[in-house]
Amino acid sequence: MPNRPRYAFRSVEPDDLPTLRAWLDQPHVREWWGDPEKGIAEIEAAMDDISTEPLIVELNGKPVAYLQSYDPHLEDDHPYADQPMGTLGLDISIGAADLVGKGHGSTIIAQFAEELFAEGAPRLVIDPHPDNARAIRAYEKAGFRHIDTRNSLYGPAHLMALDAPQDTENS
Repeated sequence: MPNRPRYAFRSVEPDDLPTLRAWLDQPHVREWWGDPEKGIAEIEAAMDDISTEPLIVELNGKPVAYLQSYDPHLEDDHPYADQPMGTLGLDISIGAADLVGKGHGSTIIAQFAEELFAEGAPRLVIDPHPDNARAIRAYEKAGFRHIDTRNSLYGPAHLMALDAPQDTENS
């Protein structure tokens, strides 16, 4: 089995906004994000929001995806505030269309999950639209399982969770 790629995660900077805006205009991103102008405004707002960490995912120094983690317990009336304390929510979009369907999404999410679990997160949730079969498959490949269907801030959500591995060595 070939080695899986290793991705670098870095904070979104103002210089990234034109790239992100171009990604948001791609049909495969726009289908789920909607209006690119609204999307870029949400990313800009997230850059100054303590509950959200907007990130650029790089492969070999090249930006390939947008990823954000957020704490649903820091937002009033968040639909996932019922998850265990410390749970983090994730959102990801692969940038260029030619990178879609090549395993980047599931590999990025799996690597990021390892890092968040190492930092102490007990659970991660992700909420693709129920019609987004490609995303659901990618998250399943990363270990997520369906736990609920509900309405999120952005519409119907196929809520999926991944729990931190249990330390069996000390059990």
